[in-house]
Amino acid sequence: MITFFPTYAQWIETTGVWRARIHGMVTRPLPAASRRRTVAYAVVKRLLKMDEEQFLSPVFQARSEAFLLQRIAGQSVRIKVGSKVIDVGVSNRTGHFEMSFNLDVHTVLENSVQTPYGPKLYFESVDADNEFRSAKASGYIQLIDPNGISVISDIDDTVKITNVADRRELLANTLLREFVAVPDMVDLYKMWSLSGVIFHYVSASPWQLTRPLSEFFLNSGLPDGSMHLKLFRLKDSTPLGRMRSSKKSKQDVIHEILDHFPNRKFILVGDSGERDPDVYAKVAQHRAAQIAGVAIRRVSSRRSKQKLESSFKLLSQAVPDDKFRLFTAAEEIQDLLPTEKTV
Repeated sequence: MITFFPTYAQWIETTGVWRARIHGMVTRPLPAASRRRTVAYAVVKRLLKMDEEQFLSPVFQARSEAFLLQRIAGQSVRIKVGSKVIDVGVSNRTGHFEMSFNLDVHTVLENSVQTPYGPKLYFESVDADNEFRSAKASGYIQLIDPNGISVISDIDDTVKITNVADRRELLANTLLREFVAVPDMVDLYKMWSLSGVIFHYVSASPWQLTRPLSEFFLNSGLPDGSMHLKLFRLKDSTPLGRMRSSKKSKQDVIHEILDHFPNRKFILVGDSGERDPDVYAKVAQHRAAQIAGVAIRRVSSRRSKQKLESSFKLLSQAVPDDKFRLFTAAEEIQDLLPTEKTV
């Protein structure tokens, strides 16, 4: 099974091409009799004190299947954009594949589709010439202009109620319950989107949740955009074991996005539950000219009050007063969106 993650393309003025990015993962479900599957179910049921009805619920069965998989390394992946077939690489030991390539203007014009959230280029997988076969998979590349305003947003406890500070609630909201949006944030992001804002979601949520998160965005009315999530690996002995990440840190991902769009202005939106204030402060220190605003939603945190206040102080020093907001309601930050005269 191939899963494509939402990505973007940038216009390269010097060469007159679109530089597109593809990122995805090749997996297959764990066998029904797998020991890892059995152990994972047992530990999660104990941690969440699940009854049989909860265990058999469609939500839990679908969400747990997203994690109960085998990663396929060495799989060649090709995609088709219109009539053009592109080799996008081979999956690595984590099952991931990632590549950048150029697309000519004609190919993009012929195959792009205007959507409520900007133009997109849709594509589908092409069967590889080897023993591994998978069902057709599709994805999209968002076409982003060199100039304009973008929002780099966290997901958990910023636009989706997760309660990261409470580990049991975190697990329950991830595996047992339907995802719930922060209502006023949906309205704010929709309003910003209608103004032409582009979104990048940079989060510690695992890549395995790409599909349910995409469905959540669609059903809740949140604007879609590129996703930059976290590499998450199940250990044999635990269902939601420690996160291991050989991928870029959140700060590195944000810097990469800013590098790709040097003439765009960015609003960074996160929450106080984890490290967003620290990450955004470091980004603002190094890339002040591109940062149009920083907003941190106040939520419960496992961090001490002293550490939180220290993070807020660093952020306030890195961002001018009129560009930094600590907020509880979305209406408190709606005016962070720059006007055309300030872009």
